[in-house]
Amino acid sequence: MPVLRGRGVGEGCCQNGTTSNNLGPTDTCFQEESCQPSTEASERTMTNKTQEVVGIHFPFPFPPYPIQKDFMAELYQVLEAGKIGIFESPTGTGKSLSLICGALSWLRDFEQKKQQEEARLLEPGADPLGGGKDQPPFSSTSCQEPPDTLRPAGEPDWVTQFVQKKEERDLVERLKEEQIRRRKREERLQQTRHNAQLKYATKRLRQEEEETESLLRLSREMLAAGTEAEQLEQLESGEEELVLAEYESDEEKRTARGVDEDEDDLEEEHITKNLCVNEDVKNLGSVQLINDRCMEIQRSKHEKKNRAEEDKPKKRRQETKAACPFYNHEQMQLLRDEILVEVKDMEQLVTLGKEAWACPYYGSRFAIPAAQLVVLPYPMLLHAATREAAGIRLQGQVVIIDEAHNLIDTITGIYSTEVTGSQLCQAHSQLLQYMERYGKRLKAKNLMYIKQILYLLEKFVAMLGGNIKQNPNTQNLSKTGTELKTINDFLFQSQVDNINLFKVQRYFEKSMVSRKLFGFTERYGAVLPSSQFQPKLTGFQHFLKSLQPGVTEASATPVEEDEARAPRPTSPLMHIEGFLAALTTANQDGRVILSRQGSLSQSSLKFLLLNPAVHFAQVVKECRAVVIAGGTMQPVSDFREQLLACAGVEAERVVEFSCGHVIPPDNILPLVICSGPSNQQLEFTYQKRELPQMMDETGRILCNLCNVVPGGVVCFFPSYEYQRQVHAHWDKSGLLARLAVRKKIFQEPKRASQVEQVLMAYSKCITSCGQVGGTVTGALLLSVVGGKMSEGINFSDDLGRCVVMVGMPYPNIRSPELQEKMAYLDQTLPRAPGQALPGKALVENLCMKAVNQSIGRAIRHQRDFASIVLLDQRYARPSTLAKLPAWIRDRVEVKATFGPAFAAMRKFHREKSGPS
Repeated sequence: MPVLRGRGVGEGCCQNGTTSNNLGPTDTCFQEESCQPSTEASERTMTNKTQEVVGIHFPFPFPPYPIQKDFMAELYQVLEAGKIGIFESPTGTGKSLSLICGALSWLRDFEQKKQQEEARLLEPGADPLGGGKDQPPFSSTSCQEPPDTLRPAGEPDWVTQFVQKKEERDLVERLKEEQIRRRKREERLQQTRHNAQLKYATKRLRQEEEETESLLRLSREMLAAGTEAEQLEQLESGEEELVLAEYESDEEKRTARGVDEDEDDLEEEHITKNLCVNEDVKNLGSVQLINDRCMEIQRSKHEKKNRAEEDKPKKRRQETKAACPFYNHEQMQLLRDEILVEVKDMEQLVTLGKEAWACPYYGSRFAIPAAQLVVLPYPMLLHAATREAAGIRLQGQVVIIDEAHNLIDTITGIYSTEVTGSQLCQAHSQLLQYMERYGKRLKAKNLMYIKQILYLLEKFVAMLGGNIKQNPNTQNLSKTGTELKTINDFLFQSQVDNINLFKVQRYFEKSMVSRKLFGFTERYGAVLPSSQFQPKLTGFQHFLKSLQPGVTEASATPVEEDEARAPRPTSPLMHIEGFLAALTTANQDGRVILSRQGSLSQSSLKFLLLNPAVHFAQVVKECRAVVIAGGTMQPVSDFREQLLACAGVEAERVVEFSCGHVIPPDNILPLVICSGPSNQQLEFTYQKRELPQMMDETGRILCNLCNVVPGGVVCFFPSYEYQRQVHAHWDKSGLLARLAVRKKIFQEPKRASQVEQVLMAYSKCITSCGQVGGTVTGALLLSVVGGKMSEGINFSDDLGRCVVMVGMPYPNIRSPELQEKMAYLDQTLPRAPGQALPGKALVENLCMKAVNQSIGRAIRHQRDFASIVLLDQRYARPSTLAKLPAWIRDRVEVKATFGPAFAAMRKFHREKSGPS
């Protein structure tokens, strides 16, 4: 749940998602590591020092650098003008701190201006038009409309005056109502602080009495209706939660009620209830069961309210459920007010919820509209269903996306999904067994949709060339390879184009059938107690176990059996639910990839999103202003063309800002080296990079660099496979031993769990070598572009005195996904005269983004220094150099031969490593 901070009703909402920095539970701003000199920071108190830049006061905990002042001033102007900003500030320059301070300064001034204007308008005899000036009246919602909106031309003056007068009256009325609401909330908060404990205790006692009375009444009714209950098959304790409730489509509900009702504001379907304080629910253990139970007891509360209005009683199994005592609207409203008083962390929210007998999860959700700052991961913001479920509204807000260099890939990844043949067969078998178990208890609508889902699964497996009724591990497909189809072609050829996928998707969301099915399989994961279904479900579980990829009875070890028995994090039907939702995308914006890999279990159906702008368009359309920021945003053309232009953003609304680094220009030495010590031309193409002479030349270059570079050297390779090949070749040729004379060699591990261990050993080695002295002067870390060391890891000071990039890490051009994306851009985006096709530009941009992320790992603070070596003559091309960050590009030296490059390296490190 996001961290919330509120002071009354705030119109602006600054949303900042990041993976490398987290806003602490009691912090209002934060600063990246070492963005200010550490010695100065230790001598300086952390009290806020107001800085004034072009007439704007910025609360900053340190005297800001000039680039930070420029950053905040430009950010302020972007928010004030309601534009889209692309901000680039190198890693280590305090980017996140500048973002928060600049945005909150604007929000402070915006609130102050609004209050001043409200006070002026509410004065007796005040002129809402500001003394007759030709300005539109100020309004709290004016940020949602462009300030230069004009009235239709040709209207008579009396019509214009009438409309203006009406707007004036409406505005004053709205302001008066808003003041009354604020006053009432403050009064309620003061009263709550005095008598909250007494009120909560009284309410709890009354609730317990009502629940006891209700249970006694229900028991009498159940005894009286025993004959009716015997007509249905007996369910075990807790099993009633697994049965689907009666389902009505939206059209049926509107027809039955005769009105178009809004959906329940409190409904929550996709967010984990990680703040639950109901012990009976928490003890269920499984996250899915907790979510399911939470929804059930909410629904029970609403059913009890409506029972008196209904002609026929509810099912007996539903009447026995008790509503959650913490799910009380009035108590959660009071909890919301307490949350908005000051920032609280998760533990404080839980404690407060227990004391107030109010659900802290929903109480904090209620606080979101009134909060002035909401911090959340940006994938949560970008996924529409998750955003809406969390109560995040974008209209008129300010959205700031930090660490946005992967924004396009993130949106594509969120809405692209893949299901395997094994998952399709698992889901079909599970759902079929579920229907057999509870078929007599399910209403016609539920059975109809379940059969439609079963039909879809069967046809999808048939599209891969398999049979839904057979074990996918033993099904060898006659046709292999990859096939790409449009959405319409896929639906037509799989013979499911007659099914309304929008209604099926809605059924998934409202019925929560995926959760019910997951609870069913989790409950009967080992043995089904009922003798009637024992043979069926034992065989069912045996079949499910056989569906585990690569596991057979003969090959299974005790460890593998334990892993197979472990609960799965999600059910196969949940993955398929996402795939079905993706198939509702417009035909031109996505593709379906059929991957047949020999056996059905290894084959898959993948939906590929081609146009991420369709999901970003709502953000830029509804928000007052959007800022996407990162340490490395180059090449910016991707954001402008693929994301903003395709989302309908006019070029005039986009503002670009890129600042330099805090280090002096001579603290970096970027070199492009075109040939090695033996004059071997360096061009690491797929055809040449595996040649022995190319790998030998790379080793000789590193040996020379390690002789003059102190501390740590980080060398990036294009892929794990190429790193393995080079390491094996150096080991065989003796180059590895030569490298080890000066640097201890470490390799980036493939397992994420081992990264911390390798980094600690690497750091310890460098520290000890600097203290002891000797021939070994540090360490060499062999890493991979796009791997675990290329993002989020800081090689500051001696940990990264030199960063080496071997070759250009182009993506796999043979990838069907990349080829389709290139073709889509060639057809969609205009080609500028003299420039490459958009598809080819995409490949170049993907390469350079990866390079920029990797080489930016070394410089972390003002007094840091490092050399950057790009080993490939293709880096010398002007079009490639133009895509480097400005603070690196302006200092790049292209060396055609190795001699001058080595001399420059030796001179640089001698000067920088000398006595300080």
